[in-house]
Amino acid sequence: MINRLFDIGGKTALVTGATRGIGLTFARSLAEAGCQVVLNGRDRARLEKTASDLTGRIYTSVFDVTDAAAVSAGVDAIEDQIGEVDILVNNAGIHSRGPLTDFTELRWRQILDTNVTGAFLVGRAAAGHMIPRGRGKIINVCSIRSEVGRAGSAAYCASKGALKMLTKGMCADWAPYGLQINGIGPGMTMTDMTRVQHLDEAANAQVCDNTPARRWGQPEDLIGGLIYLASPASDFVNGHILYIDGGLSSI
Repeated sequence: MINRLFDIGGKTALVTGATRGIGLTFARSLAEAGCQVVLNGRDRARLEKTASDLTGRIYTSVFDVTDAAAVSAGVDAIEDQIGEVDILVNNAGIHSRGPLTDFTELRWRQILDTNVTGAFLVGRAAAGHMIPRGRGKIINVCSIRSEVGRAGSAAYCASKGALKMLTKGMCADWAPYGLQINGIGPGMTMTDMTRVQHLDEAANAQVCDNTPARRWGQPEDLIGGLIYLASPASDFVNGHILYIDGGLSSI
């Protein structure tokens, strides 16, 4: 019974932003759990290199998550040529730091378009196929910044706060049709995006001091939450953001 609860073997999973960091870890983990995995990104060469480095049934789908027409065509092609998307992981995201008074409108729109609108567009396209089937899992990669602000990261915080509420709105709209839509909120996690901060001794010490677990998170710390939200074990969990943050959201 327990094994069946967490069994996602044979499912098809689409992971956006899948060539590095958390997205790559999630793609690898879903493949190891028996899924056939579709890697999404904008760089075809990078996607193909990533696919060649992974083991399992790995496919690629090149589209920009901020381009509505490309998203619709890309998801339709996956459904037609690879398999019904059972699990969507909306992971694609960008970050740009700087004082809010100096933040340009272009940088603001790029962050909101990728982190929020991208999740909406891919989620909408996937749900269009999931709803008639009466099943599907959508996992939005939120952040501790969905809850806690930080100087120099106002645009990113705004985007992740919006993604948290988009997750709840998706739940309100789509849960009646048999879908589960939830989020994972990583804390300070060591990725390419945050590695430069790790190299700053003072910033590194601040992260460790402010996190009850007294360390940075690793992408691997998020795998358990991913498998849980992707599996039948979470069939009655909906509109929830699972913070995996070493206790940071508790203080």
